[in-house]
Amino acid sequence: MAKENGVLDRYPDYRMDIGIEVHVQLTTQSKVFSTASNAQTDMPNNHITEICVGYPGTLPVLNHKVTEYAVMAGLALQCEIAKISMFDRKHYFYPDLPKGYQITQNELPICKGGKLTIRLEDGSTKDIRINRIHIEEDAGKNIHSDMTDESFVDLNRAGTPLLEIVSEPDICNAEEAKAYLQALREIVQYLEICSGNMEEGAFRADTNVSVRKKTAIQLGTRCELKNINSFKFISDAIEYEAERHIEIIENGGKIIQETRLWDSKNRVSKSMRSKEDLADYRYFEDPDLALVEITQETIGHIKAHMPELPYEKFLRYTAKFGVSAYEADILKSDKKIATYFEQAMALYSAKSTVNWLLRDVLGCVKDKKIEIDQCLVTPEKLTTIVRLLDENVINNKAAKDIFDIIANQGGDPEVIIEAQGLKQIGSSDELIKIVDQVLQENQNLIADYKAGKQNIFGFFVGACMKASQGKGNPKIIQDILKKRLS
Repeated sequence: MAKENGVLDRYPDYRMDIGIEVHVQLTTQSKVFSTASNAQTDMPNNHITEICVGYPGTLPVLNHKVTEYAVMAGLALQCEIAKISMFDRKHYFYPDLPKGYQITQNELPICKGGKLTIRLEDGSTKDIRINRIHIEEDAGKNIHSDMTDESFVDLNRAGTPLLEIVSEPDICNAEEAKAYLQALREIVQYLEICSGNMEEGAFRADTNVSVRKKTAIQLGTRCELKNINSFKFISDAIEYEAERHIEIIENGGKIIQETRLWDSKNRVSKSMRSKEDLADYRYFEDPDLALVEITQETIGHIKAHMPELPYEKFLRYTAKFGVSAYEADILKSDKKIATYFEQAMALYSAKSTVNWLLRDVLGCVKDKKIEIDQCLVTPEKLTTIVRLLDENVINNKAAKDIFDIIANQGGDPEVIIEAQGLKQIGSSDELIKIVDQVLQENQNLIADYKAGKQNIFGFFVGACMKASQGKGNPKIIQDILKKRLS
Protein backbone atom coordinates (compact mmCIF):
# COMPACT_ATOMS: atom_id res chain seq x y z
CA MET A 1 0.00 0.00 0.00
CA ALA A 2 1.37 3.39 -0.97
CA LYS A 3 2.40 5.66 1.88
CA GLU A 4 0.09 8.63 2.39
CA ASN A 5 1.73 11.94 1.59
CA GLY A 6 2.41 14.18 4.59
CA VAL A 7 2.35 17.93 4.90
CA LEU A 8 6.05 18.24 4.01
CA ASP A 9 5.41 16.45 0.71
CA ARG A 10 2.98 19.26 -0.13
CA TYR A 11 5.35 21.98 1.10
CA PRO A 12 8.84 20.70 0.15
CA ASP A 13 10.56 24.01 0.99
CA TYR A 14 9.76 23.62 4.69
CA ARG A 15 10.96 21.42 7.53
CA MET A 16 9.57 20.62 10.98
CA ASP A 17 11.39 20.81 14.30
CA ILE A 18 9.69 18.81 17.03
CA GLY A 19 10.65 18.42 20.66
CA ILE A 20 8.64 16.24 23.03
CA GLU A 21 8.23 16.38 26.79
CA VAL A 22 6.96 13.04 28.08
CA HIS A 23 5.48 12.64 31.55
CA VAL A 24 6.06 9.11 32.82
CA GLN A 25 3.88 8.18 35.79
CA LEU A 26 5.90 5.86 38.03
CA THR A 27 4.54 2.63 39.48
CA THR A 28 5.87 3.02 43.02
CA GLN A 29 3.61 1.82 45.84
CA SER A 30 3.50 5.24 47.52
CA LYS A 31 3.71 8.79 46.24
CA VAL A 32 6.88 10.76 45.71
CA PHE A 33 6.87 12.80 48.96
CA SER A 34 4.27 11.07 51.15
CA THR A 35 3.14 7.64 52.31
CA ALA A 36 -0.20 7.94 50.46
CA SER A 37 -0.99 5.04 48.12
CA ASN A 38 0.00 5.54 44.50
CA ALA A 39 -2.63 3.04 43.28
CA GLN A 40 -5.44 4.01 40.90
CA THR A 41 -8.85 4.50 42.52
CA ASP A 42 -12.25 5.81 41.45
CA MET A 43 -12.98 7.15 44.94
CA PRO A 44 -12.17 10.90 44.95
CA ASN A 45 -9.74 12.18 47.59
CA ASN A 46 -9.23 8.68 48.98
CA HIS A 47 -5.46 8.26 48.50
CA ILE A 48 -4.27 11.45 50.17
CA THR A 49 -2.39 12.60 53.26
CA GLU A 50 -1.82 16.01 54.81
CA ILE A 51 1.21 16.42 52.54
CA CYS A 52 -0.89 15.79 49.38
CA VAL A 53 -3.34 18.54 50.32
CA GLY A 54 -0.65 21.03 51.34
CA TYR A 55 -1.43 21.41 55.04
CA PRO A 56 0.82 24.05 56.71
CA GLY A 57 3.69 22.61 58.69
CA THR A 58 3.89 19.31 56.81
CA LEU A 59 7.26 18.18 55.49
CA PRO A 60 7.82 16.12 52.33
CA VAL A 61 10.06 13.04 52.50
CA LEU A 62 11.55 11.71 49.25
CA ASN A 63 10.57 8.21 48.17
CA HIS A 64 13.98 6.77 47.26
CA LYS A 65 12.39 4.25 44.88
CA VAL A 66 11.63 7.24 42.66
CA THR A 67 15.31 8.16 42.39
CA GLU A 68 16.15 4.52 41.59
CA TYR A 69 13.59 4.52 38.77
CA ALA A 70 14.97 7.83 37.48
CA VAL A 71 18.49 6.39 37.35
CA MET A 72 17.19 3.30 35.52
CA ALA A 73 15.55 5.51 32.89
CA GLY A 74 18.70 7.59 32.61
CA LEU A 75 20.91 4.54 32.07
CA ALA A 76 18.51 3.13 29.47
CA LEU A 77 18.69 6.44 27.58
CA GLN A 78 22.48 6.76 27.93
CA CYS A 79 22.22 9.87 30.09
CA GLU A 80 24.78 11.32 32.47
CA ILE A 81 23.57 10.63 36.02
CA ALA A 82 24.09 13.66 38.24
CA LYS A 83 26.13 13.04 41.38
CA ILE A 84 24.14 15.81 43.06
CA SER A 85 20.64 16.92 42.11
CA MET A 86 18.13 19.07 43.94
CA PHE A 87 14.43 19.87 44.13
CA ASP A 88 12.88 23.24 43.38
CA ARG A 89 9.53 24.87 43.90
CA LYS A 90 7.70 25.90 40.73
CA HIS A 91 5.09 28.49 41.68
CA TYR A 92 1.77 28.91 39.93
CA PHE A 93 -1.87 29.01 40.96
CA TYR A 94 -4.35 26.34 40.02
CA PRO A 95 -7.23 24.91 42.09
CA ASP A 96 -5.77 21.38 42.00
CA LEU A 97 -2.38 22.57 43.30
CA PRO A 98 -3.14 23.21 46.98
CA LYS A 99 0.38 24.24 48.02
CA GLY A 100 0.51 26.96 45.36
CA TYR A 101 3.67 25.38 43.97
CA GLN A 102 4.81 22.14 42.40
CA ILE A 103 7.93 20.33 43.59
CA THR A 104 10.15 19.62 40.58
CA GLN A 105 13.78 19.81 39.45
CA ASN A 106 14.97 22.85 37.56
CA GLU A 107 18.64 23.79 37.83
CA LEU A 108 20.06 20.40 38.85
CA PRO A 109 18.02 17.53 37.31
CA ILE A 110 18.91 13.93 38.09
CA CYS A 111 19.81 13.04 34.46
CA LYS A 112 21.20 15.10 31.58
CA GLY A 113 22.15 14.40 27.98
CA GLY A 114 21.61 11.00 26.42
CA LYS A 115 19.94 9.70 23.29
CA LEU A 116 17.31 7.28 22.01
CA THR A 117 17.84 5.47 18.71
CA ILE A 118 14.60 5.05 16.76
CA ARG A 119 13.94 2.71 13.85
CA LEU A 120 11.83 4.02 10.97
CA GLU A 121 9.52 2.23 8.54
CA ASP A 122 12.16 2.10 5.80
CA GLY A 123 14.57 0.30 8.16
CA SER A 124 16.80 3.33 8.77
CA THR A 125 17.71 4.52 12.26
CA LYS A 126 18.06 7.95 13.81
CA ASP A 127 19.37 9.20 17.15
CA ILE A 128 17.08 11.58 19.07
CA ARG A 129 19.02 13.50 21.71
CA ILE A 130 17.67 13.66 25.25
CA ASN A 131 18.04 17.03 26.94
CA ARG A 132 17.22 15.95 30.50
CA ILE A 133 15.18 13.75 32.79
CA HIS A 134 13.87 15.25 36.00
CA ILE A 135 11.65 14.14 38.88
CA GLU A 136 8.50 16.03 39.80
CA GLU A 137 5.15 15.56 41.50
CA ASP A 138 1.87 15.56 39.64
CA ALA A 139 -0.96 17.96 40.41
CA GLY A 140 -4.51 16.95 41.29
CA LYS A 141 -7.46 16.90 38.93
CA ASN A 142 -10.36 19.29 38.38
CA ILE A 143 -13.73 17.72 37.63
CA HIS A 144 -16.41 19.88 36.01
CA SER A 145 -20.13 19.05 36.06
CA ASP A 146 -22.19 20.14 33.06
CA MET A 147 -25.36 19.23 34.95
CA THR A 148 -24.90 21.51 37.98
CA ASP A 149 -22.30 23.96 36.62
CA GLU A 150 -20.05 23.08 39.57
CA SER A 151 -16.37 22.22 39.74
CA PHE A 152 -14.74 19.75 42.10
CA VAL A 153 -11.15 18.97 43.01
CA ASP A 154 -9.85 15.39 43.33
CA LEU A 155 -6.38 15.27 44.91
CA ASN A 156 -5.77 11.53 44.51
CA ARG A 157 -3.28 12.30 41.73
CA ALA A 158 -1.53 15.06 43.72
CA GLY A 159 1.95 13.91 44.62
CA THR A 160 2.03 11.08 42.09
CA PRO A 161 5.70 10.57 41.11
CA LEU A 162 6.58 11.60 37.56
CA LEU A 163 9.64 11.55 35.40
CA GLU A 164 9.66 14.24 32.74
CA ILE A 165 11.79 13.17 29.79
CA VAL A 166 12.63 16.12 27.55
CA SER A 167 14.00 15.62 24.04
CA GLU A 168 15.93 18.06 21.90
CA PRO A 169 14.03 19.32 18.80
CA ASP A 170 15.59 16.58 16.64
CA ILE A 171 12.32 15.04 15.46
CA CYS A 172 11.47 16.08 11.91
CA ASN A 173 8.03 14.62 11.15
CA ALA A 174 5.05 12.72 12.53
CA GLU A 175 6.56 9.31 11.70
CA GLU A 176 9.68 10.06 13.75
CA ALA A 177 7.57 11.42 16.62
CA LYS A 178 5.49 8.24 16.71
CA ALA A 179 8.61 6.03 16.51
CA TYR A 180 10.26 8.01 19.34
CA LEU A 181 7.24 7.76 21.63
CA GLN A 182 6.72 4.05 20.91
CA ALA A 183 10.40 3.30 21.62
CA LEU A 184 10.35 5.35 24.83
CA ARG A 185 7.14 3.70 26.00
CA GLU A 186 8.63 0.24 25.36
CA ILE A 187 11.68 1.14 27.47
CA VAL A 188 9.74 2.33 30.55
CA GLN A 189 7.51 -0.76 30.30
CA TYR A 190 10.52 -3.08 30.06
CA LEU A 191 12.05 -1.35 33.09
CA GLU A 192 8.69 -1.88 34.86
CA ILE A 193 8.72 1.68 36.12
CA CYS A 194 5.53 2.73 34.28
CA SER A 195 2.44 0.93 32.98
CA GLY A 196 2.60 2.93 29.75
CA ASN A 197 -1.20 3.23 29.76
CA MET A 198 -1.87 6.34 27.70
CA GLU A 199 -5.64 6.36 28.23
CA GLU A 200 -5.14 6.60 31.99
CA GLY A 201 -2.51 9.33 31.57
CA ALA A 202 0.36 7.17 32.83
CA PHE A 203 2.37 8.04 29.70
CA ARG A 204 1.49 11.41 28.22
CA ALA A 205 3.27 13.74 25.85
CA ASP A 206 3.45 17.48 25.33
CA THR A 207 4.60 17.99 21.74
CA ASN A 208 6.32 21.23 20.69
CA VAL A 209 5.98 21.85 16.94
CA SER A 210 7.60 24.56 14.83
CA VAL A 211 8.29 24.95 11.11
CA ARG A 212 10.86 26.90 9.10
CA LYS A 213 12.17 27.17 5.58
CA LYS A 214 14.90 24.64 4.87
CA THR A 215 17.30 27.51 4.23
CA ALA A 216 16.60 29.12 7.64
CA ILE A 217 19.07 28.59 10.46
CA GLN A 218 16.91 29.77 13.37
CA LEU A 219 14.08 27.59 14.66
CA GLY A 220 10.54 28.80 14.05
CA THR A 221 8.10 29.87 16.77
CA ARG A 222 6.78 26.76 18.49
CA CYS A 223 3.33 25.81 19.70
CA GLU A 224 2.77 23.16 22.34
CA LEU A 225 0.21 20.40 21.82
CA LYS A 226 -0.85 19.33 25.29
CA ASN A 227 -1.54 15.85 26.69
CA ILE A 228 -2.57 13.82 23.65
CA ASN A 229 -3.32 10.22 24.64
CA SER A 230 -2.66 8.12 21.53
CA PHE A 231 0.11 7.74 18.96
CA LYS A 232 -2.34 8.22 16.09
CA PHE A 233 -3.76 11.42 17.54
CA ILE A 234 -0.24 12.77 18.11
CA SER A 235 0.64 12.04 14.46
CA ASP A 236 -2.57 13.67 13.24
CA ALA A 237 -2.05 16.70 15.48
CA ILE A 238 1.53 17.23 14.29
CA GLU A 239 0.48 17.10 10.64
CA TYR A 240 -2.38 19.53 11.23
CA GLU A 241 -0.34 21.93 13.32
CA ALA A 242 2.57 22.04 10.88
CA GLU A 243 0.23 22.80 7.99
CA ARG A 244 -1.50 25.49 10.06
CA HIS A 245 1.89 27.15 10.70
CA ILE A 246 2.95 26.95 7.05
CA GLU A 247 -0.30 28.44 5.79
CA ILE A 248 -0.03 31.35 8.25
CA ILE A 249 3.56 32.02 7.15
CA GLU A 250 2.70 31.70 3.44
CA ASN A 251 -0.10 34.26 3.93
CA GLY A 252 2.27 36.72 5.58
CA GLY A 253 1.09 36.10 9.14
CA LYS A 254 2.97 35.50 12.37
CA ILE A 255 2.94 32.39 14.55
CA ILE A 256 1.87 33.07 18.12
CA GLN A 257 3.59 30.94 20.76
CA GLU A 258 0.79 29.18 22.61
CA THR A 259 -0.48 25.95 24.12
CA ARG A 260 -3.10 24.16 22.05
CA LEU A 261 -5.43 21.20 22.60
CA TRP A 262 -6.19 18.54 20.00
CA ASP A 263 -9.83 17.91 19.09
CA SER A 264 -9.61 14.31 17.84
CA LYS A 265 -13.25 14.26 16.71
CA ASN A 266 -12.98 17.26 14.40
CA ARG A 267 -9.23 16.74 13.77
CA VAL A 268 -8.28 20.34 14.59
CA SER A 269 -6.14 22.01 17.26
CA LYS A 270 -7.66 24.73 19.44
CA SER A 271 -5.95 27.48 21.39
CA MET A 272 -5.78 26.83 25.15
CA ARG A 273 -3.60 29.68 26.38
CA SER A 274 -1.01 32.08 25.01
CA LYS A 275 2.67 31.65 25.89
CA GLU A 276 3.82 34.84 24.18
CA ASP A 277 5.48 35.90 27.43
CA LEU A 278 7.50 33.25 29.22
CA ALA A 279 5.79 32.39 32.51
CA ASP A 280 7.69 33.44 35.63
CA TYR A 281 7.40 30.44 37.91
CA ARG A 282 9.74 31.99 40.51
CA TYR A 283 11.77 28.80 40.88
CA PHE A 284 13.84 28.42 44.02
CA GLU A 285 15.39 25.51 45.86
CA ASP A 286 12.90 23.70 48.08
CA PRO A 287 14.16 24.28 51.65
CA ASP A 288 12.33 21.22 52.99
CA LEU A 289 14.17 18.70 50.83
CA ALA A 290 17.82 17.71 51.03
CA LEU A 291 20.13 17.43 48.03
CA VAL A 292 20.04 14.05 46.30
CA GLU A 293 23.38 12.27 46.08
CA ILE A 294 23.81 9.35 43.67
CA THR A 295 27.07 7.46 44.21
CA GLN A 296 28.91 5.41 41.58
CA GLU A 297 28.28 2.39 43.77
CA THR A 298 24.52 3.00 43.52
CA ILE A 299 24.70 3.48 39.76
CA GLY A 300 26.75 0.29 39.39
CA HIS A 301 24.25 -1.69 41.47
CA ILE A 302 21.29 -0.44 39.43
CA LYS A 303 23.11 -1.06 36.15
CA ALA A 304 23.89 -4.64 37.19
CA HIS A 305 20.19 -5.35 37.70
CA MET A 306 18.90 -3.68 34.53
CA PRO A 307 16.80 -5.94 32.28
CA GLU A 308 17.58 -6.53 28.62
CA LEU A 309 16.07 -3.55 26.78
CA PRO A 310 13.95 -3.55 23.61
CA TYR A 311 16.71 -2.41 21.25
CA GLU A 312 19.05 -5.05 22.72
CA LYS A 313 16.40 -7.72 22.14
CA PHE A 314 15.97 -6.51 18.55
CA LEU A 315 19.65 -7.08 17.83
CA ARG A 316 19.68 -10.48 19.56
CA TYR A 317 16.52 -11.71 17.85
CA THR A 318 17.72 -10.83 14.36
CA ALA A 319 21.18 -12.32 14.99
CA LYS A 320 20.28 -15.45 16.98
CA PHE A 321 16.91 -16.45 15.57
CA GLY A 322 17.24 -15.03 12.06
CA VAL A 323 13.92 -13.18 12.19
CA SER A 324 13.43 -10.15 9.95
CA ALA A 325 13.63 -6.59 11.26
CA TYR A 326 9.85 -6.32 10.84
CA GLU A 327 9.28 -9.50 12.87
CA ALA A 328 11.79 -8.49 15.56
CA ASP A 329 10.03 -5.13 15.95
CA ILE A 330 6.75 -6.90 16.72
CA LEU A 331 8.32 -9.51 18.99
CA LYS A 332 10.13 -6.95 21.17
CA SER A 333 7.30 -4.38 21.13
CA ASP A 334 5.74 -5.84 24.29
CA LYS A 335 7.63 -7.47 27.13
CA LYS A 336 5.01 -10.21 27.51
CA ILE A 337 5.20 -11.05 23.79
CA ALA A 338 8.99 -11.19 24.03
CA THR A 339 8.78 -13.52 27.04
CA TYR A 340 6.33 -15.82 25.22
CA PHE A 341 8.57 -15.85 22.14
CA GLU A 342 11.69 -16.74 24.10
CA GLN A 343 9.93 -19.51 26.02
CA ALA A 344 8.57 -20.96 22.77
CA MET A 345 11.94 -20.83 20.99
CA ALA A 346 13.61 -22.53 23.95
CA LEU A 347 11.19 -25.43 23.47
CA TYR A 348 11.20 -25.62 19.66
CA SER A 349 13.44 -23.18 17.81
CA ALA A 350 12.02 -23.17 14.29
CA LYS A 351 10.84 -20.61 11.77
CA SER A 352 7.42 -22.24 11.89
CA THR A 353 7.19 -21.37 15.60
CA VAL A 354 7.75 -17.70 14.77
CA ASN A 355 5.12 -17.82 12.02
CA TRP A 356 2.47 -19.39 14.23
CA LEU A 357 3.19 -16.93 17.04
CA LEU A 358 2.96 -13.86 14.81
CA ARG A 359 -0.08 -15.05 12.87
CA ASP A 360 -2.19 -17.27 15.10
CA VAL A 361 -1.27 -16.42 18.70
CA LEU A 362 -1.24 -12.66 18.21
CA GLY A 363 -4.38 -12.92 16.09
CA CYS A 364 -6.11 -14.80 18.91
CA VAL A 365 -4.94 -12.25 21.48
CA LYS A 366 -6.26 -9.39 19.35
CA ASP A 367 -9.63 -11.05 18.69
CA LYS A 368 -10.21 -11.91 22.34
CA LYS A 369 -8.81 -8.56 23.56
CA ILE A 370 -6.56 -10.25 26.11
CA GLU A 371 -2.90 -10.15 27.09
CA ILE A 372 -0.68 -12.85 25.59
CA ASP A 373 -0.03 -14.39 29.02
CA GLN A 374 -3.81 -14.95 29.29
CA CYS A 375 -3.91 -16.96 26.05
CA LEU A 376 -4.82 -20.61 26.67
CA VAL A 377 -2.39 -21.63 23.94
CA THR A 378 0.74 -21.50 26.09
CA PRO A 379 4.26 -21.65 24.61
CA GLU A 380 4.37 -25.36 25.52
CA LYS A 381 1.09 -26.12 23.72
CA LEU A 382 1.95 -23.99 20.69
CA THR A 383 5.32 -25.67 20.16
CA THR A 384 3.75 -29.12 20.55
CA ILE A 385 1.29 -28.29 17.75
CA VAL A 386 4.01 -26.83 15.52
CA ARG A 387 6.43 -29.71 16.11
CA LEU A 388 3.77 -32.36 15.34
CA LEU A 389 2.90 -30.45 12.18
CA ASP A 390 6.54 -30.24 11.09
CA GLU A 391 6.95 -33.96 11.79
CA ASN A 392 3.89 -34.73 9.60
CA VAL A 393 2.02 -36.31 12.50
CA ILE A 394 -0.82 -33.88 11.75
CA ASN A 395 -1.57 -31.74 8.72
CA ASN A 396 -2.11 -27.98 8.57
CA LYS A 397 -5.90 -28.17 8.84
CA ALA A 398 -5.73 -30.40 11.90
CA ALA A 399 -3.13 -28.09 13.47
CA LYS A 400 -5.43 -25.08 13.04
CA ASP A 401 -8.39 -27.03 14.43
CA ILE A 402 -6.36 -28.09 17.49
CA PHE A 403 -5.15 -24.52 18.00
CA ASP A 404 -8.74 -23.18 17.90
CA ILE A 405 -9.99 -25.81 20.35
CA ILE A 406 -7.26 -24.98 22.87
CA ALA A 407 -7.64 -21.21 22.38
CA ASN A 408 -11.35 -21.44 23.20
CA GLN A 409 -11.58 -24.36 25.63
CA GLY A 410 -8.07 -25.27 26.73
CA GLY A 411 -6.72 -28.82 26.57
CA ASP A 412 -3.66 -30.83 25.64
CA PRO A 413 -2.74 -31.04 21.92
CA GLU A 414 -1.80 -34.74 21.96
CA VAL A 415 -4.93 -35.72 23.91
CA ILE A 416 -7.09 -33.82 21.41
CA ILE A 417 -5.33 -35.53 18.48
CA GLU A 418 -6.01 -38.99 19.91
CA ALA A 419 -9.58 -38.21 20.99
CA GLN A 420 -10.59 -36.78 17.63
CA GLY A 421 -8.50 -39.05 15.43
CA LEU A 422 -6.58 -36.20 13.85
CA LYS A 423 -3.35 -38.05 13.09
CA GLN A 424 -2.34 -37.59 9.49
CA ILE A 425 -2.48 -40.53 7.09
CA GLY A 426 1.10 -40.75 5.93
CA SER A 427 1.07 -44.31 4.67
CA SER A 428 1.60 -44.39 0.91
CA ASP A 429 -0.41 -47.62 0.60
CA GLU A 430 -3.50 -46.06 2.22
CA LEU A 431 -3.21 -42.87 0.19
CA ILE A 432 -2.65 -44.74 -3.11
CA LYS A 433 -6.00 -46.48 -2.55
CA ILE A 434 -7.70 -43.12 -1.91
CA VAL A 435 -6.10 -41.48 -4.98
CA ASP A 436 -7.01 -44.40 -7.24
CA GLN A 437 -10.60 -44.33 -6.00
CA VAL A 438 -10.91 -40.55 -6.68
CA LEU A 439 -9.45 -40.93 -10.18
CA GLN A 440 -11.74 -43.91 -10.90
CA GLU A 441 -14.76 -41.78 -9.97
CA ASN A 442 -13.64 -38.85 -12.15
CA GLN A 443 -12.44 -40.51 -15.36
CA ASN A 444 -13.98 -37.77 -17.48
CA LEU A 445 -11.75 -35.12 -15.82
CA ILE A 446 -8.50 -37.01 -16.37
CA ALA A 447 -8.69 -36.42 -20.12
CA ASP A 448 -9.42 -32.70 -19.56
CA TYR A 449 -6.41 -32.42 -17.25
CA LYS A 450 -4.13 -34.11 -19.75
CA ALA A 451 -5.53 -31.78 -22.44
CA GLY A 452 -4.11 -28.81 -20.55
CA LYS A 453 -6.66 -27.83 -17.89
CA GLN A 454 -4.12 -27.69 -15.06
CA ASN A 455 -6.53 -26.27 -12.48
CA ILE A 456 -8.25 -29.68 -12.34
CA PHE A 457 -5.23 -30.93 -10.38
CA GLY A 458 -6.38 -28.84 -7.43
CA PHE A 459 -9.78 -30.48 -7.63
CA PHE A 460 -8.19 -33.92 -7.45
CA VAL A 461 -6.14 -32.91 -4.38
CA GLY A 462 -9.23 -31.52 -2.65
CA ALA A 463 -11.26 -34.64 -3.47
CA CYS A 464 -8.51 -36.87 -2.04
CA MET A 465 -8.32 -34.78 1.14
CA LYS A 466 -12.09 -35.03 1.52
CA ALA A 467 -11.98 -38.78 0.98
CA SER A 468 -9.32 -39.05 3.70
CA GLN A 469 -11.53 -36.95 6.05
CA GLY A 470 -8.86 -34.26 6.05
CA LYS A 471 -6.23 -36.61 7.45
CA GLY A 472 -4.20 -37.21 4.32
CA ASN A 473 -0.72 -35.82 3.89
CA PRO A 474 -1.23 -33.26 1.09
CA LYS A 475 2.35 -33.54 -0.17
CA ILE A 476 2.22 -37.32 -0.51
CA ILE A 477 -1.19 -37.07 -2.17
CA GLN A 478 0.17 -34.59 -4.71
CA ASP A 479 3.20 -36.81 -5.44
CA ILE A 480 0.96 -39.86 -6.04
CA LEU A 481 -1.41 -37.85 -8.24
CA LYS A 482 1.47 -36.56 -10.39
CA LYS A 483 2.71 -40.10 -10.94
CA ARG A 484 -0.76 -41.40 -11.72
CA LEU A 485 -1.56 -38.57 -14.13
CA SER A 486 1.78 -38.51 -15.93
